[in-house]
Amino acid sequence: MSKLEDLIEEYEFLEADDRYRLLIDLGKELDPMPDALKTDATLVRGCSASVWVYPTQLDDGRLHFLADSNAAITKGIIALVLETVQDQEATQILTKDIAAQLEPFDLKNQLSSNRTQGIPNMIALINQTAERYKK
Repeated sequence: MSKLEDLIEEYEFLEADDRYRLLIDLGKELDPMPDALKTDATLVRGCSASVWVYPTQLDDGRLHFLADSNAAITKGIIALVLETVQDQEATQILTKDIAAQLEPFDLKNQLSSNRTQGIPNMIALINQTAERYKK
């Protein structure tokens, strides 16, 4: 099972407070993002909290994203989004329906609209990045 499948399974059994904690813990697992990369160019527009996403390309061509947020829950959300695409080839990322992969988490009903309003923008940024890097 993939880490995403494990997360879905765990998430389904948790109460609301524990779901928040799971998201916060996911955010803590993100690779550290240097402050120098937290610029206007890496800022995801439309999020209630500040969210930065910076793509890097691994030696074999796969994309690895660095991300951070100034809000713990939002950092967990971007970590969850990245879990669907992290360390994959750009062409692979473009075939994924990221929003559909996130549906089991029912984020719209679990979190406030302020917390989830930026998710489509996060997904769009990832797809635009993959489009730029595809071969």
